[in-house]
Amino acid sequence: MPAVTADTFTLPRLARPAPDARFRPVKRVAGSLRTFEGEGFPVRRPFPNHGLDQVDPFVLFDHMGAVDYGPGEAKGTPWHPHRGFETVTYIIDGAFEHEDSTGGGGLITNGATQWMTAGAGILHIEKPPESLVASGGLFHGVQLWVNLPSADKFVSPKYQDIHSADLALVSNHDGSALVRVIAGEIGGFNGPGMTHTPIAYLHASVPPGSEVEIELPEGYNTFAYALSGGGFAGLEDAVVNEGELALFGPGSAIKLRGGESQPSNGTGSWEVLILGGQPISEPVARYGPFVMNTKDEIRQALEDFQSGRMGNIPVRSTE
Repeated sequence: MPAVTADTFTLPRLARPAPDARFRPVKRVAGSLRTFEGEGFPVRRPFPNHGLDQVDPFVLFDHMGAVDYGPGEAKGTPWHPHRGFETVTYIIDGAFEHEDSTGGGGLITNGATQWMTAGAGILHIEKPPESLVASGGLFHGVQLWVNLPSADKFVSPKYQDIHSADLALVSNHDGSALVRVIAGEIGGFNGPGMTHTPIAYLHASVPPGSEVEIELPEGYNTFAYALSGGGFAGLEDAVVNEGELALFGPGSAIKLRGGESQPSNGTGSWEVLILGGQPISEPVARYGPFVMNTKDEIRQALEDFQSGRMGNIPVRSTE
Protein backbone atom coordinates (compact mmCIF):
# COMPACT_ATOMS: atom_id res chain seq x y z
CA MET A 1 0.00 0.00 0.00
CA PRO A 2 -0.60 2.25 -1.73
CA ALA A 3 -0.55 1.35 -5.41
CA VAL A 4 0.42 4.77 -6.81
CA THR A 5 3.88 5.85 -5.67
CA ALA A 6 6.47 8.26 -6.98
CA ASP A 7 9.83 9.83 -6.19
CA THR A 8 8.51 12.88 -4.37
CA PHE A 9 11.68 14.90 -4.96
CA THR A 10 11.07 14.82 -8.72
CA LEU A 11 7.44 16.01 -8.48
CA PRO A 12 6.11 19.56 -8.68
CA ARG A 13 5.64 21.02 -5.23
CA LEU A 14 2.73 22.68 -3.51
CA ALA A 15 3.48 26.18 -2.30
CA ARG A 16 2.98 26.84 1.38
CA PRO A 17 -0.21 28.74 2.23
CA ALA A 18 -0.13 32.51 1.93
CA PRO A 19 1.06 34.42 5.03
CA ASP A 20 -2.49 35.60 5.71
CA ALA A 21 -3.99 32.10 5.42
CA ARG A 22 -6.23 31.05 8.31
CA PHE A 23 -5.44 27.52 9.41
CA ARG A 24 -8.56 25.54 10.19
CA PRO A 25 -8.91 24.29 13.77
CA VAL A 26 -9.89 20.68 14.44
CA LYS A 27 -13.48 20.69 15.67
CA ARG A 28 -13.47 17.04 16.68
CA VAL A 29 -11.86 13.65 16.07
CA ALA A 30 -14.43 10.93 15.41
CA GLY A 31 -14.02 7.17 15.42
CA SER A 32 -15.60 4.67 13.04
CA LEU A 33 -18.45 2.21 13.40
CA ARG A 34 -17.44 -1.29 12.38
CA THR A 35 -20.13 -2.98 10.32
CA PHE A 36 -20.69 -5.14 7.24
CA GLU A 37 -21.87 -4.19 3.77
CA GLY A 38 -23.11 -6.03 0.70
CA GLU A 39 -22.74 -9.79 0.98
CA GLY A 40 -20.80 -9.43 4.22
CA PHE A 41 -17.52 -7.58 3.67
CA PRO A 42 -16.25 -5.56 6.66
CA VAL A 43 -16.18 -1.76 6.62
CA ARG A 44 -15.33 1.04 9.03
CA ARG A 45 -17.84 3.88 8.79
CA PRO A 46 -16.99 7.27 10.33
CA PHE A 47 -20.30 8.58 9.01
CA PRO A 48 -23.20 8.25 9.12
CA ASN A 49 -23.15 6.82 12.60
CA HIS A 50 -24.43 7.84 16.02
CA GLY A 51 -21.73 10.45 16.48
CA LEU A 52 -21.58 12.06 13.02
CA ASP A 53 -24.48 12.10 10.57
CA GLN A 54 -22.83 13.65 7.50
CA VAL A 55 -20.22 16.16 6.36
CA ASP A 56 -22.24 18.10 3.77
CA PRO A 57 -21.99 17.42 0.79
CA PHE A 58 -20.68 13.97 1.79
CA VAL A 59 -23.38 11.66 3.13
CA LEU A 60 -21.54 8.34 3.59
CA PHE A 61 -17.94 7.20 3.95
CA ASP A 62 -16.96 3.51 4.12
CA HIS A 63 -13.39 2.31 4.63
CA MET A 64 -13.20 -1.23 3.19
CA GLY A 65 -10.38 -3.29 4.69
CA ALA A 66 -7.50 -3.49 4.60
CA VAL A 67 -8.21 -7.21 4.72
CA ASP A 68 -6.14 -10.16 3.54
CA TYR A 69 -8.72 -12.61 2.20
CA GLY A 70 -8.19 -16.34 2.14
CA PRO A 71 -9.36 -18.40 -0.85
CA GLY A 72 -13.15 -18.20 -1.21
CA GLU A 73 -13.56 -15.38 1.34
CA ALA A 74 -13.76 -12.23 -0.84
CA LYS A 75 -17.26 -10.75 -1.10
CA GLY A 76 -19.02 -7.92 -2.92
CA THR A 77 -22.55 -6.59 -3.32
CA PRO A 78 -25.61 -7.94 -5.13
CA TRP A 79 -27.34 -5.86 -7.79
CA HIS A 80 -28.92 -2.81 -6.14
CA PRO A 81 -30.28 0.64 -7.07
CA HIS A 82 -29.14 4.21 -6.37
CA ARG A 83 -30.71 7.62 -6.93
CA GLY A 84 -29.86 11.21 -6.04
CA PHE A 85 -26.08 11.16 -5.45
CA GLU A 86 -22.68 9.99 -6.69
CA THR A 87 -20.70 6.97 -5.50
CA VAL A 88 -16.90 7.25 -5.60
CA THR A 89 -14.99 3.98 -5.15
CA TYR A 90 -11.22 4.30 -4.70
CA ILE A 91 -9.30 1.01 -4.66
CA ILE A 92 -5.87 1.25 -3.04
CA ASP A 93 -4.92 -2.45 -3.10
CA GLY A 94 -6.62 -5.38 -4.78
CA ALA A 95 -9.45 -5.15 -7.27
CA PHE A 96 -13.22 -4.65 -7.56
CA GLU A 97 -15.38 -5.21 -10.64
CA HIS A 98 -18.22 -2.79 -11.36
CA GLU A 99 -21.14 -3.19 -13.77
CA ASP A 100 -24.26 -1.08 -14.11
CA SER A 101 -27.54 -0.99 -16.00
CA THR A 102 -26.29 1.69 -18.44
CA GLY A 103 -23.44 -0.51 -19.65
CA GLY A 104 -20.79 1.30 -17.63
CA GLY A 105 -18.19 -0.43 -15.54
CA GLY A 106 -14.91 -2.27 -15.53
CA LEU A 107 -12.14 -3.37 -13.20
CA ILE A 108 -11.09 -0.93 -10.47
CA THR A 109 -7.64 -1.81 -9.19
CA ASN A 110 -4.46 -0.55 -7.54
CA GLY A 111 -5.01 3.17 -7.23
CA ALA A 112 -7.91 3.54 -9.69
CA THR A 113 -11.24 5.22 -8.97
CA GLN A 114 -14.75 4.52 -10.25
CA TRP A 115 -16.98 7.59 -10.16
CA MET A 116 -20.64 6.80 -10.73
CA THR A 117 -23.28 9.51 -10.92
CA ALA A 118 -26.50 7.70 -10.04
CA GLY A 119 -28.63 10.78 -10.69
CA ALA A 120 -32.17 9.81 -11.77
CA GLY A 121 -31.52 6.16 -11.02
CA ILE A 122 -29.27 3.23 -11.84
CA LEU A 123 -28.73 -0.41 -10.93
CA HIS A 124 -25.22 -1.65 -10.29
CA ILE A 125 -23.14 -4.43 -8.80
CA GLU A 126 -19.67 -4.44 -7.24
CA LYS A 127 -17.81 -7.69 -6.74
CA PRO A 128 -14.28 -9.04 -6.41
CA PRO A 129 -12.88 -10.59 -9.60
CA GLU A 130 -12.95 -14.38 -9.79
CA SER A 131 -9.16 -14.51 -9.44
CA LEU A 132 -9.33 -12.78 -6.03
CA VAL A 133 -12.15 -15.05 -4.88
CA ALA A 134 -10.24 -18.15 -5.97
CA SER A 135 -6.81 -17.33 -4.57
CA GLY A 136 -7.49 -14.71 -1.91
CA GLY A 137 -5.31 -11.67 -1.39
CA LEU A 138 -5.13 -8.13 -0.09
CA PHE A 139 -8.12 -5.83 -0.55
CA HIS A 140 -8.27 -2.20 0.55
CA GLY A 141 -10.50 0.62 -0.63
CA VAL A 142 -12.87 3.44 0.18
CA GLN A 143 -16.38 4.30 -0.97
CA LEU A 144 -17.67 7.85 -0.65
CA TRP A 145 -21.21 9.08 -1.34
CA VAL A 146 -21.36 12.66 -2.63
CA ASN A 147 -24.79 14.28 -2.46
CA LEU A 148 -26.30 16.03 -5.48
CA PRO A 149 -28.20 19.32 -5.15
CA SER A 150 -31.93 19.17 -5.84
CA ALA A 151 -31.39 20.67 -9.30
CA ASP A 152 -29.16 17.70 -10.24
CA LYS A 153 -30.99 14.83 -8.52
CA PHE A 154 -32.44 13.64 -11.83
CA VAL A 155 -29.47 14.08 -14.16
CA SER A 156 -28.74 11.17 -16.48
CA PRO A 157 -26.55 8.47 -14.90
CA LYS A 158 -22.88 8.67 -15.80
CA TYR A 159 -19.77 6.58 -15.22
CA GLN A 160 -16.17 7.79 -14.98
CA ASP A 161 -13.27 5.34 -15.00
CA ILE A 162 -10.27 7.13 -13.48
CA HIS A 163 -7.05 5.17 -13.93
CA SER A 164 -4.21 5.50 -11.45
CA ALA A 165 -2.03 7.02 -14.19
CA ASP A 166 -4.57 9.84 -14.57
CA LEU A 167 -4.04 11.23 -11.07
CA ALA A 168 -2.14 14.47 -10.55
CA LEU A 169 0.89 13.69 -8.36
CA VAL A 170 2.52 16.47 -6.36
CA SER A 171 4.67 16.79 -3.27
CA ASN A 172 4.48 19.09 -0.29
CA HIS A 173 6.64 22.21 0.00
CA ASP A 174 9.87 20.34 0.86
CA GLY A 175 9.37 17.26 -1.30
CA SER A 176 8.97 14.83 1.60
CA ALA A 177 5.29 13.86 1.21
CA LEU A 178 3.28 12.56 -1.74
CA VAL A 179 -0.16 14.00 -2.51
CA ARG A 180 -2.41 12.34 -5.11
CA VAL A 181 -5.11 14.64 -6.49
CA ILE A 182 -8.15 12.56 -7.49
CA ALA A 183 -10.64 15.41 -7.87
CA GLY A 184 -10.70 19.16 -7.45
CA GLU A 185 -7.93 21.74 -7.64
CA ILE A 186 -5.20 22.48 -5.11
CA GLY A 187 -2.37 24.92 -5.68
CA GLY A 188 -2.98 24.97 -9.42
CA PHE A 189 -3.01 21.17 -9.79
CA ASN A 190 -6.21 19.52 -10.97
CA GLY A 191 -7.48 16.00 -10.42
CA PRO A 192 -9.25 14.11 -13.22
CA GLY A 193 -12.58 13.53 -11.42
CA MET A 194 -15.46 15.55 -12.87
CA THR A 195 -17.97 16.51 -10.19
CA HIS A 196 -21.42 18.08 -10.00
CA THR A 197 -20.80 19.36 -6.48
CA PRO A 198 -17.41 21.17 -6.15
CA ILE A 199 -15.11 19.00 -4.02
CA ALA A 200 -11.46 18.17 -3.46
CA TYR A 201 -10.41 14.52 -3.01
CA LEU A 202 -6.77 13.92 -2.07
CA HIS A 203 -4.70 11.00 -0.79
CA ALA A 204 -1.47 11.89 1.01
CA SER A 205 1.43 9.73 2.20
CA VAL A 206 3.02 11.68 5.05
CA PRO A 207 6.33 10.33 6.41
CA PRO A 208 7.24 10.70 10.10
CA GLY A 209 7.74 14.34 10.98
CA SER A 210 6.75 15.57 7.50
CA GLU A 211 4.29 18.47 7.30
CA VAL A 212 1.61 18.94 4.65
CA GLU A 213 -0.12 22.31 4.39
CA ILE A 214 -2.90 22.71 1.84
CA GLU A 215 -5.13 25.63 0.98
CA LEU A 216 -8.77 24.78 0.29
CA PRO A 217 -11.70 27.13 -0.43
CA GLU A 218 -12.95 28.75 2.76
CA GLY A 219 -16.52 27.70 2.09
CA TYR A 220 -15.69 23.98 1.95
CA ASN A 221 -16.51 21.55 4.74
CA THR A 222 -13.26 19.64 5.21
CA PHE A 223 -12.04 16.49 6.96
CA ALA A 224 -9.03 14.16 7.01
CA TYR A 225 -9.32 10.40 7.50
CA ALA A 226 -6.48 8.06 8.51
CA LEU A 227 -6.32 4.97 6.29
CA SER A 228 -3.33 3.61 8.19
CA GLY A 229 -0.73 4.85 10.62
CA GLY A 230 -1.15 7.98 12.68
CA GLY A 231 -0.39 11.66 12.75
CA PHE A 232 -1.46 15.08 13.90
CA ALA A 233 -4.04 17.48 12.48
CA GLY A 234 -4.28 21.25 12.85
CA LEU A 235 -2.06 23.71 14.67
CA GLU A 236 -3.21 22.08 17.91
CA ASP A 237 -1.74 18.70 16.85
CA ALA A 238 -4.90 16.65 17.38
CA VAL A 239 -3.98 12.95 17.28
CA VAL A 240 -5.59 11.05 14.39
CA ASN A 241 -4.94 7.31 14.14
CA GLU A 242 -6.10 4.63 11.71
CA GLY A 243 -9.89 4.60 11.35
CA GLU A 244 -10.31 8.09 12.81
CA LEU A 245 -11.57 11.26 11.14
CA ALA A 246 -10.52 14.82 11.94
CA LEU A 247 -13.29 17.30 11.17
CA PHE A 248 -11.94 20.80 10.56
CA GLY A 249 -13.60 24.10 11.40
CA PRO A 250 -13.62 27.26 9.28
CA GLY A 251 -10.49 28.61 7.64
CA SER A 252 -8.57 28.60 4.38
CA ALA A 253 -5.84 25.98 4.97
CA ILE A 254 -5.21 22.71 6.79
CA LYS A 255 -2.08 21.33 8.38
CA LEU A 256 -1.13 17.66 8.84
CA ARG A 257 2.02 16.16 10.34
CA GLY A 258 3.11 12.54 10.25
CA GLY A 259 3.64 10.78 13.58
CA GLU A 260 7.13 9.61 14.45
CA SER A 261 6.13 5.94 14.60
CA GLN A 262 4.31 4.31 11.68
CA PRO A 263 3.23 0.69 11.06
CA SER A 264 4.80 -1.51 8.42
CA ASN A 265 2.18 -0.59 5.80
CA GLY A 266 4.52 -0.68 2.83
CA THR A 267 5.27 3.05 2.85
CA GLY A 268 6.31 3.82 6.42
CA SER A 269 3.99 6.83 6.18
CA TRP A 270 0.73 8.10 7.58
CA GLU A 271 -1.76 7.33 4.82
CA VAL A 272 -4.51 9.93 4.98
CA LEU A 273 -7.42 11.02 2.79
CA ILE A 274 -8.24 14.74 2.65
CA LEU A 275 -11.73 15.71 1.52
CA GLY A 276 -13.38 19.07 1.16
CA GLY A 277 -16.65 20.01 -0.44
CA GLN A 278 -18.97 22.92 -0.98
CA PRO A 279 -21.97 22.34 1.29
CA ILE A 280 -25.32 22.01 -0.47
CA SER A 281 -27.29 23.16 2.59
CA GLU A 282 -30.54 21.48 1.56
CA PRO A 283 -32.77 19.03 3.45
CA VAL A 284 -31.58 15.43 3.19
CA ALA A 285 -33.97 12.47 3.15
CA ARG A 286 -32.31 9.10 2.76
CA TYR A 287 -33.41 5.51 2.84
CA GLY A 288 -31.01 2.71 2.01
CA PRO A 289 -29.58 3.39 -1.46
CA PHE A 290 -31.54 6.62 -2.08
CA VAL A 291 -30.55 10.17 -1.08
CA MET A 292 -33.23 12.75 -1.83
CA ASN A 293 -34.65 15.97 -0.34
CA THR A 294 -38.08 14.78 0.89
CA LYS A 295 -39.81 11.64 2.13
CA ASP A 296 -42.17 11.84 -0.84
CA GLU A 297 -39.17 11.65 -3.18
CA ILE A 298 -37.96 8.56 -1.29
CA ARG A 299 -41.36 6.91 -1.73
CA GLN A 300 -41.24 7.75 -5.43
CA ALA A 301 -37.74 6.27 -5.71
CA LEU A 302 -38.93 3.00 -4.15
CA GLU A 303 -41.90 2.89 -6.51
CA ASP A 304 -39.72 3.63 -9.55
CA PHE A 305 -37.25 0.92 -8.57
CA GLN A 306 -39.95 -1.67 -7.94
CA SER A 307 -41.60 -0.89 -11.28
CA GLY A 308 -38.33 -1.21 -13.21
CA ARG A 309 -37.89 2.47 -14.07
CA MET A 310 -34.28 2.56 -12.81
CA GLY A 311 -33.03 0.20 -15.49
CA ASN A 312 -32.62 -3.53 -15.97
CA ILE A 313 -29.92 -6.01 -15.06
CA PRO A 314 -28.02 -6.90 -18.24
CA VAL A 315 -28.93 -10.38 -19.52
CA ARG A 316 -25.32 -11.60 -19.39
CA SER A 317 -25.24 -10.93 -15.62
CA THR A 318 -28.22 -13.20 -14.98
CA GLU A 319 -26.91 -16.21 -16.88
